[in-house]
Amino acid sequence: QVQLVESGGGLVQTGGSLRLSCVASGRTYSSYAMGWFRQAPGKEREFVAAISWSSGGTDYADSVKGRFTISREKVKNTVYLQMNSLKPEDTAVYYCAARAGGRSTSTGVYDYWGQGNQVTVSS
Repeated sequence: QVQLVESGGGLVQTGGSLRLSCVASGRTYSSYAMGWFRQAPGKEREFVAAISWSSGGTDYADSVKGRFTISREKVKNTVYLQMNSLKPEDTAVYYCAARAGGRSTSTGVYDYWGQGNQVTVSS
């Protein structure tokens, strides 16, 4: 089992920045990936960003490219999501996820999920 604990959400004005953190503990895999997803009220959970733990390769949703950055700190078993130039449409509950294997944009292939963290961007 892998446990994921998130932190860093909150309320910010349009154009502001926030950084989410996700600490992983428990079972480790030789190859795994971590991702960030979000879910706004009345909408399905959607992909935001993903990172391969070993190589550091990344993927981003088109809606956040150039504004969000995913990174990882191996020593701390932590993945981050730096969010800049935030917009009201970024308002959602953000989830950290992990899977054994390569990174993916699909929610269905991730095996472990964090508790979710609310991010609210006011206009």
